Amino acid sequence: VQLQASGGGLVQTGGSLRLSCVASGSTGTGFSVAWFRQAPGKEREYVAGFFRSGTTPYYTDSMKGRFTISRDRAKKTVDLQMNDLKPEDTAIYYCAASNTLIWSTRASSNAYAYWGQGTQVTVSS
Repeated sequence: VQLQASGGGLVQTGGSLRLSCVASGSTGTGFSVAWFRQAPGKEREYVAGFFRSGTTPYYTDSMKGRFTISRDRAKKTVDLQMNDLKPEDTAIYYCAASNTLIWSTRASSNAYAYWGQGTQVTVSS
């Protein structure tokens, strides 16, 4: 499985960006997808995701209401709509996926076997 992320850029505080990630290869019915981010000097952080084939999105609390994750299983894409961006959202954003994710580790970066190349999001104040 390969993941290709796109859509990052420079935006002012309060602006919006939409990130996209497309998967290629065998994804299977139990394919879990997520977005993570990593700011300079910080650990990689879970942003949002879908667990296996479920349709319920999950978010880190601090991003609820501003970020929206969506997926199109037929197109093998997962998008992240980010609104009301803040300087603290500045980070490299990664899409990630797993065919073997278990519920208790869904927010752990170590649980994902497949990673996109990352896309930079910079929010200026």
